[in-house]
Amino acid sequence: MVTKRQITTMCPMNCMPTQCGMTAEVEGNKLISIKGDQHNPDSQGFLCVRGRASAEIFENPKRLLHPLRRVGERGEDRWEQCSWDEAYTLIVNAIQQTQPERVGLWRGHGAGTTGPIGGTLISRFGRLAGYQNWVSAIVCWAMGGYGLGLTGALKTNTKQDMAANSRTIILWGATFASQPDLAPHLVAARKRGAHIIQIDTRRTEASSHADEVFLIPPGSDAALALAMAHSILQEGWHDQEFIAQHTHGFDAFKDHLQQYTPEWAAGITGIEPERIRELARHYATETPAVIVLGGSSMFKHQYGWEPARAIACLPALTGQFGIAGGGLGQRHGASPEGTALADVLADAVPAMPNEAAIPSHMTSITRALTSGQLDVLMLFGTNMLSSFADANELARGLAQVKLIVSYDIFMNATARQCADLILPGTAWLEDIGLKQTGTHIYLMERVLKPAGECRNLITILRQLAQRLHLDTFFPWQDEDDYVNALLSAQKTDSGESLTVAKLQRLGGYWQKNGLTHVAYQAHNFQTPSKKIEFWSERAQQAGLSPLPTYTQPAGAAYPLRFCQGRTLTAFHSFFDEGQALPTLAKANPEPELWIHPQDARQRAIANGTPILITNQRGQFAAKAHVTDDILQGVVWMRDGWAGINRVTSGDPIVSTTANNIVAGIPGGQAAYDAWVEVGSALAAD
Repeated sequence: MVTKRQITTMCPMNCMPTQCGMTAEVEGNKLISIKGDQHNPDSQGFLCVRGRASAEIFENPKRLLHPLRRVGERGEDRWEQCSWDEAYTLIVNAIQQTQPERVGLWRGHGAGTTGPIGGTLISRFGRLAGYQNWVSAIVCWAMGGYGLGLTGALKTNTKQDMAANSRTIILWGATFASQPDLAPHLVAARKRGAHIIQIDTRRTEASSHADEVFLIPPGSDAALALAMAHSILQEGWHDQEFIAQHTHGFDAFKDHLQQYTPEWAAGITGIEPERIRELARHYATETPAVIVLGGSSMFKHQYGWEPARAIACLPALTGQFGIAGGGLGQRHGASPEGTALADVLADAVPAMPNEAAIPSHMTSITRALTSGQLDVLMLFGTNMLSSFADANELARGLAQVKLIVSYDIFMNATARQCADLILPGTAWLEDIGLKQTGTHIYLMERVLKPAGECRNLITILRQLAQRLHLDTFFPWQDEDDYVNALLSAQKTDSGESLTVAKLQRLGGYWQKNGLTHVAYQAHNFQTPSKKIEFWSERAQQAGLSPLPTYTQPAGAAYPLRFCQGRTLTAFHSFFDEGQALPTLAKANPEPELWIHPQDARQRAIANGTPILITNQRGQFAAKAHVTDDILQGVVWMRDGWAGINRVTSGDPIVSTTANNIVAGIPGGQAAYDAWVEVGSALAAD
C-alpha cells in the first residue's frame, strides 16, 4: 500500500532575499499538494501565488522530458528527440573542436531553484576547464551592491531586528514582490509605533503598510539622498562622534554637499523642498532608523551605482551603523554577519589565463558574442533574451555562436529562437538542495524520481566532466557528500560539521553559526580604510567620482521614461515567462504597461487597450493598464517578457577598468534605460 508523506522543503522560486518554507504532500512518486510551512522560522507559513503555482510543474504537458536536437534552421522551433549520449557527444565534440576560452557558461535564476548546489558546480566546471564563466548577478542585484561596496556598507541588519527595534523604516525601492516575508515584520514594527516611509517610482503592495509614500522619477534616488544629507548637515542632525571615528573623507563630503539643496532636488524628484527636509529630519532624529533597499530595479539605469553609493552615506552621517534597529535592512545579494556555506571552489584554480577572460560585464559579453569570440554557449536556467539589456544586439551575437545548449524545465524564447540542443532539467522535489536566508540554512530533500529522462545539474556536469577528462571536478563520493562539503563551515554544539543526516534529524532547519542581527557593531567596514568612505580613492583611480553624485540622464527624442520590475504574480521569465503554469498564465496573460491617466488621455488610450511601445531600437506589443499609481511621464512593466529589452539601451554603466574595484561584486550591468512612445495598436492597424 502506498502511503502519503509530508515533506518539509523550500519553494523553488529563488526570490531572494525571501526564501519561503513549503510543506509538500507526496503519495508514491506523485505530488498531491503544497502549502506554506507554518514552522519555517523565516516565512512562518506564508507562500505566495508563485510558490503555490509551482505544483503545476509536475505532470505538465509543456514540461521538457527528453533531450531535443534542433531540426531545420534556428528560430523555426522544430525539434527531434535524441539520447543523452547523442547530446553529450554533440557538446563534447563542439568543445574539443575549439579553444576553451571560446566556450561560455551563463546561468540564470533557474539554476538556483535548489540553492547554490548547481550554480557552484557550474563555476567549478568553468574554472577547471578554462571556460568563460560569468557572474550572473550583473543582471540583478550587483549594481546596487557595487554602490554600497564603494561606500563600505554591504552587511545588513535582519528583518527581526527591524521588527523589534526600528522607530523609522524607509522602504527605498523595496517591494513585497521581492521580499514578501518582510510584511509581518513591518506589521510588528507598526504595532510598536514605528513610522514607515516608502520611496519608489510607483505605488506597490508595500504602500498600504506605509505612513508616507514618496513617488519619484526613475533614477532620481541619488538626488533625494544627497539632498537629505545636505539637510542633515545643515540642521545639525548628524552624529559628529561617529563621523570622526568611523568615516573617511568627511570634510570633502561636507563641502561637496553644499550644492545639493532640497530646492535643487525638488526640480529633479518632484518632491517639495520642505517635504525633503522633513523626510531628512524624521530619518535623522526619530531613531533608530533603518533603510531597506530594493535589490535590483532602482539601479537599472545609466548611473546605477549612484543611488546606493549616496544612500549608504545616510546611516553614517547619523550614526545608525552598528546599532539595533539601524543601518540597512535585508536586501537581495546581502546578508547579516555570520557564517555561510563553505567555499568548495578554493582548490579549483582557474585554467584560463587572465588576458583571455571576457569580464563579467554585460556590454563586453554582448560585444564578444557579436564579434564571434564564442563557439559554444551553455545556458543554465536562463532566458537570456529577456534578461540582457539591448536584446536586439544580443540576438545578433547569439546568431554567431556555433552551438547553443539550453538546460531548463520548459522551453523559453531564447531556446526557441537560438538553441541547437535542449537538455531537460529536474524540478526541485526531484533533486537535493540547500536554501539560505539571512539567518538560516534549509535542506531540500529529493522526494520524487525525475520525470521522463530529466537529469539534475550535478549529474550532467559530472558526466560531461568525465568525457572531457576533468578528473578533479567532483572529488566527493556522491551528492550527499558534496552537500556535506558545503555545510562543513557550520559546526554543531559538539564541534562537528553539520551534515545532511544531521539536518534531516533537525527537521531541515539550521540557524547559521555566528549570526548577529545587528551588522557592524565592531565598525569594521568593507573598504580599504575599514571605514565608511564618503571619499573613495578606488573610485577616483577607476575614473569614477570619488564622492557620491547624481548625474542627470541624457535627454531623449521620446517623451516617456520606461522602467521595469517585479510583481507578486511573476518571477523574471521563469516557466516560459509564466505561461507554462496555468495559475501564473491566468494572472499574467500578456505584457501589461502601467501608464498615468493623463499620459493615456493624451494618446487616446483606454484601460485594456492594445498598445505598441516604440523607440529608435524597436517595439513590442502590450496592453495598457491606466493607473495613477505611476507618475506622469513614466511607464512601467513587470520584467521577464522576452520583448521587453528590445527597447533598452545596453550601454555600459562603468568601464571595464572600474568593473572589479569592489571585491566580489562586478559593476558589469548594462543600462536598461529606455525613453519610449506609446500608441494604440488599433490605430497603428
